[in-house]
Amino acid sequence: MIRTAFTTFGLALCASAAFAQAPAATPPADKPMTINERIENQHDRIAAGTKDNQLTGAERTRLRADDAAIRAQERAYRRANDGTLTTGEKRQLNRELNRNSRQIYRARHNNRKPQ
Repeated sequence: MIRTAFTTFGLALCASAAFAQAPAATPPADKPMTINERIENQHDRIAAGTKDNQLTGAERTRLRADDAAIRAQERAYRRANDGTLTTGEKRQLNRELNRNSRQIYRARHNNRKPQ
């Protein structure tokens, strides 16, 4: 009887300690990716799609051209502002990168195969 009481008490204590612990969360990223890092990441995704035969030649060319246009726009903004980007310019470039990222995903998953 006493043994059952101690066992129950011990289980209750362990259970309350388990609930009191904070869930293991992934630490937040130190800083968001820069424009150039995002462009490089997208370039790698295009290369992976080419290697896996997920992109046709036309899709690859169009996606690379879109990335090149974004990079050229960034360079133009930086030349105009002594090497920095304004908040609005960053927002615009990120919107364009988001759009291009969606296009890369769709092109890689549309089941078209290179011929």
